Amino acid sequence: MSSPELGLASMYRFIKKSGADRVSDDAASELRRILEEIAEKIARQAVELSAHAGRKTVKSEDIHLASKNVMKF
Repeated sequence: MSSPELGLASMYRFIKKSGADRVSDDAASELRRILEEIAEKIARQAVELSAHAGRKTVKSEDIHLASKNVMKF
């Protein structure tokens, strides 16, 4: 498995901002793993959308459309 891209300290902050008093190391690591997996799916789909549009540059609208599809919201 590749090294993580997101910082573990950020995961602790996200969970604490959501109301947790304490956060286990495993919880922060699992959140990081899941968010990185979702981010990779969104990025892959955004690249496909930009290529389909005949562009090499991924734009914010590609990310937005890909996130709607991946997250189904």
